[in-house]
Amino acid sequence: MSSPFLRGLFLFAFLAAANRPSFAGTSNSLMDVTPDGKRLLVANSDNGSVTVVDATNHKALREIAVGDKPEGVAWIGNGPLALVTVYNEDIVAFVDTDNGKIVEKLAVADEPYGIVAVKDGSIAYVVHEYPGTVSEIDVGQRKVLRQMKAGSMPRGLALSPDEKRLYVVEFYSGVLHAIDRTSGKRVDSWTGHSSDNLCRNVIVHPRRPKAYLSHIRSKIDVIDGSGSIFPQLSICDLVPAEKEAGKRRKSIGMDSYNGVYVVTNPWEAALSPDGKRLYTIYAGTNDMNVSATIDDDYREIKRVGYAVRVGQNPRAVRVSPDGKKVYVANALDFDVMVLDAQSMERLARIKLCDPPKSPEWVRGKILFSTADRPLSGRRWIACSSCHPDGHSDGRVWQNPEGLRKTPPFMGLAHTHPLHRSADRDEVQDFEYTIRGRLMQGPGLFRGAIKPKNGFEPTELSMDLSGRSKDLDALAVYSNSFEFTLSPHIPAPGKLSPEAERGKGLFFADAVGCAKCHSGPYYTDSTLKKPFNLHDVGTGGDDPSEKNGPKYDTPTLLGIYRSAPYLHHGKAKTLRELLTTCNKDDKHGKTSHLKGNDLDDLVAFLKSLPYETPPHRTPNTVKYRYDKSEHRESSAGGGAQGVK
Repeated sequence: MSSPFLRGLFLFAFLAAANRPSFAGTSNSLMDVTPDGKRLLVANSDNGSVTVVDATNHKALREIAVGDKPEGVAWIGNGPLALVTVYNEDIVAFVDTDNGKIVEKLAVADEPYGIVAVKDGSIAYVVHEYPGTVSEIDVGQRKVLRQMKAGSMPRGLALSPDEKRLYVVEFYSGVLHAIDRTSGKRVDSWTGHSSDNLCRNVIVHPRRPKAYLSHIRSKIDVIDGSGSIFPQLSICDLVPAEKEAGKRRKSIGMDSYNGVYVVTNPWEAALSPDGKRLYTIYAGTNDMNVSATIDDDYREIKRVGYAVRVGQNPRAVRVSPDGKKVYVANALDFDVMVLDAQSMERLARIKLCDPPKSPEWVRGKILFSTADRPLSGRRWIACSSCHPDGHSDGRVWQNPEGLRKTPPFMGLAHTHPLHRSADRDEVQDFEYTIRGRLMQGPGLFRGAIKPKNGFEPTELSMDLSGRSKDLDALAVYSNSFEFTLSPHIPAPGKLSPEAERGKGLFFADAVGCAKCHSGPYYTDSTLKKPFNLHDVGTGGDDPSEKNGPKYDTPTLLGIYRSAPYLHHGKAKTLRELLTTCNKDDKHGKTSHLKGNDLDDLVAFLKSLPYETPPHRTPNTVKYRYDKSEHRESSAGGGAQGVK
C-alpha cells in the first residue's frame, strides 16, 4: 500500500532525474532527432524506407531502404547508428545513416512497433503489438537480452527521466503500464474509460511525474457522425497513490478544445525540452494544437492560440533539443514541415520520398484517412477511425442491423461480399456509409443513389464501380491489405506437431470446419449469386439482430490476433468459439472433441496463415493494388484489370 512517505520519495527521485539534460527520443515515434539537434530520421512506412535529414539546413540527405512497414526509429546517441523497427518483417534494422547501409537485421518477436534507446545508447527497447511484449536489446552486441510482458496489443513506449521505468500503452484500450527495468516486471497500471481506443504513443514530462496519451474514444452504442468517435488526451499521474478510482488519470476531450472547430484522430504528441509546451497532432483533420502545461494537477493544459494547420495525415511530431523548432512528419505529403516553436511560422518543408505504389492507391489512402469533406460532413470520423491502417479497432458496435464486430481488411480483395450480412458486393458501396448517419458526408459520387429501404441490401442493386475516380481509389486502397505469416509457426510453410494434428481435425468430415472455411483464404465467400450464407446458430444470440440468421463466412487467416470472434463478438477466445459458443454443433461439429483435440485445433487456427496465400483467386476483385504485379486495376481508367 502506498503512503505519503513513498509518494514524496517518488517525487524526489523524479525531480532529481529531471535535472539531467532533456533528450529527444525518449518516446516512440516515426521520427527522431539527435540529441545535438543536427539530424532527423523519419520512417516512410508505405515506402519501406527511412530518410536522413540535415535539421540545420533543412535538407534531406538520403533515403535508405529498410524493409516492409517501418514503424519506429531511434538514434543511438548523435549517430550515425540508428535503429528501425520493421513491423511486417519482425526485425530491428541497425542502420549506418552516413553510408546508407543496413549493418544488421536483428530478428525479434512479431510486430515490432515503438522503439526507444537509453541515453548512453547501450540498451534499446522495442514494444511488440502481438504478442504483447517488450524486447530488451543490447545495442553493442546486437542481440535480444530478454522479453518482458507488456499487456494486450501495446504500441506506445517511453522511458522515465531516470531511466528506471518503461511506460507502455495498449493500442486498443489505452491502458498504461509501468515496467521496472531491473526486474522486467509490471509494477503499476493506469486504466481509463472502457471506451478508450487506438492509443499509439505515450510521452513523459521531463520535470513532472506526468504521462500524456493521445487517443480516441469509441462510443460503440452510438452510430452518429457527431456521437461515435471522440479525440482525447489522457494524463496520468505517475506518482504512486491510493488506488481510488479516477485519482491518477484524467481525460480531456479535444473535440471541444478549439471551441466549435473539431479535430479528429489524435496520433501522438511531443513536449518541449523544458516541458512547458505540448504539441498534439491530429491525423484525420491535418491539425496541431499547441498547449501550455499547467502545474496544478487539475486543468493540466491550456490551449495556446488556435489549431495550427499542418500537412496531409500528420503521424509524427518532435521538438528540437533547444526547443526552438517543431518538426511534423506528414505521411501523405511525404515531407517534414518545420515550424517555429513559438510563433508557429512555417520555416521549411522537406521532401522525404516519392509517393509509393500508385497515384490511385495514394488518393485512396488520403480519402480513407481524412475526416474532412467530402468523406465526413462534421469532421468527427474517418474510415481510419475504426479501421486504422486496415486493422480492426477491436470493438463490437451496436449497429442498426445488430451487433457487429469491426473486421480487419487483410485479404479483403479475395473475400467479397462485404459485411457479415453480405449486403455489399464492392467497396464502392460504402458511398452509403459516407452519406449515411455515421459519416454524414456529401459523398464521392456525383449523382443520386437509391434510397435505403429499411434493412434491405439496397447497395447490391447499385453498381458504383467505374463511376467515380475517388470511389475507385478508395476501393484500390481498401482492397490492398495483405496478410503476414502467423508467428505461431516454426518456419514458413511449416506447422508444429500440435497444429498438424489440428489440421487433420479441421479437414476431417467428422468436424467439418473446411466445408465453409475452404480454399486458400479459408472461406467460401463468392461474388456468384446467390451468396454462400450460413446459419451457424448465432443469429439468435443478439436480440437487436435484424439481418440474421445466415451470415457470410469470414476468412480464418490472421484469426490468432483478431479476438473477439463471431459477428457479435461474444466468443472471447478461440476455445470459446469452438465450445460454449457452439453448443448445437452448427459451427462445425466440435462437441465430441476432447481437451487435447481442442488444443490441437486451436493451435492450427492460430497458425493461419502458415504459408502465403495467392495474390489472385477466382474471387479476386478488380479494384486493388497488387505489389506482386506492380500495377493496380482499372481505377481512374486506363490501367489493366487483373488477368
